[in-house]
Amino acid sequence: MYFLNWQPPYDWQWMFGFLGARALAGVETVTETYYERSFACDGHQGVFRVTPDISTCTLQVTLSPGLEPVAPACLARIERLFDLQCDPQVIQATLGELGAARPGLRLPGAMDAFEQGVRAILGQLVSVAMAAKLAGRVVALCGEPVKDFPHYLCFPTPEALAAADPLALKALGMPLKRAESLIHLARSVSEGTFPLRPPEDIEAGMKVLQQRPGIGRWTANYLALRGWQAKDVFLPDDYLIKQRFAGMTPAQIRRYALRWQPWRSYALLHIWYTDGWTPSVDGEIAGVQQ
Repeated sequence: MYFLNWQPPYDWQWMFGFLGARALAGVETVTETYYERSFACDGHQGVFRVTPDISTCTLQVTLSPGLEPVAPACLARIERLFDLQCDPQVIQATLGELGAARPGLRLPGAMDAFEQGVRAILGQLVSVAMAAKLAGRVVALCGEPVKDFPHYLCFPTPEALAAADPLALKALGMPLKRAESLIHLARSVSEGTFPLRPPEDIEAGMKVLQQRPGIGRWTANYLALRGWQAKDVFLPDDYLIKQRFAGMTPAQIRRYALRWQPWRSYALLHIWYTDGWTPSVDGEIAGVQQ
């Protein structure tokens, strides 16, 4: 067993709820007390389970034997998935009143940027539940069984998805264009031309992503938010964000959000998960006039 630390407070109930709502059948198991999933890394595959110990602020990590040879890489990915390096006090100092109600909110990352890219594309214009169902169907079609864990599949490799028949993907319940976007993404990752790690200039990187087939601004921003776990991303085109900032254009919303730099990703989460939140009147006027 391995142990990873975090700085309190940490809202594990919220984190497990977030991941649980998006859990992929055959890949992830989320309960109130632990998170478990299959994972493949550098030719090794297996299953890991993480269980938070609130009393000691440690995350207990159990790796199956298949993942032990790549334990350091797995632990690093787990740290990113659960945002364990976050300093909540520093973020709270910037967010102020916005973050006061949920100081333990963390930015959910991803075990794999390619996987998150696939899930972001599948999440376009559908509900969270439907996106998870579609991704689960892609896993069932292209995923590889995990040795010694008959109930688990590994998320498809870029090579496996690149070789998929677009009509077979379409038959899972997505438009053909979306299926083709998945295959294009998989091929670019397989060829090494897709940025799996965050570029030095995140804003420029998101603009480059939008030049790829099937990746619009929302998808590029969401991929950066979770796949790259970029800390300073805001989604002014997001449906719920536009509802929260009623009457403001995306450009005005973007200007309003500048007050939360360099932690706009955390501000985004707080706004998403604070029912009834509205921008301050003075701030709204400033956002419109700037």
